[in-house]
Amino acid sequence: MRPPEARTDTRPASKTVGIGKLVGVSIVAFAFTFSLVPLYRIACEKVFGIRLENSAVAAPATAATPAERWVTVEFDATVNSRLPWSFHPNETRMRVRVGEQYETTYYAHNDSTAPVVGSATPSVAPARASGFFQKTECFCFTAQTLEAGETRDMPVRFIIDPSLPKDVNTVTLSYTFFKNDVLTSRLAAHVAPARGIPGVVAAP
Repeated sequence: MRPPEARTDTRPASKTVGIGKLVGVSIVAFAFTFSLVPLYRIACEKVFGIRLENSAVAAPATAATPAERWVTVEFDATVNSRLPWSFHPNETRMRVRVGEQYETTYYAHNDSTAPVVGSATPSVAPARASGFFQKTECFCFTAQTLEAGETRDMPVRFIIDPSLPKDVNTVTLSYTFFKNDVLTSRLAAHVAPARGIPGVVAAP
């Protein structure tokens, strides 16, 4: 009588082979699905003449360009009664495109017989537009000195921010010129001795 033959359990190997096949099928299916996108794109472009844009780099929808907006800027001027100057804008209004720089000038004349220093204070109306009126150059940034009888055109360069509220169509820029008493006194104290005016002593 022959001894019973030893049996080898092949189930683990079969199971491993089955898992391997399943993984392989999954990879092939994924690759096939992934390849459908370029194939579909090629079919649309070659057969139907339709060009598909990559959604990751698609151009945003075209909106109204802020630079196409125009507003009116009005200019105004006031002189404090203690300042012996004539002062007014050389142009009273201007049509401007938002986002672009423009320049205007103000006329100033010293009507007195002595040099005078003045300081200008700007204001913008309506008040909620002031934050959108950007002055890149302005005589209001520093005190201005005019000799007796001197005339000067004072420039202002500005840009209207494209973010200006849409319901604001007119912006008014106003200046009030005041006499700078401190600087005028210092100027007079230094000028008088140089001109030989008696009774005036220069400040130390």
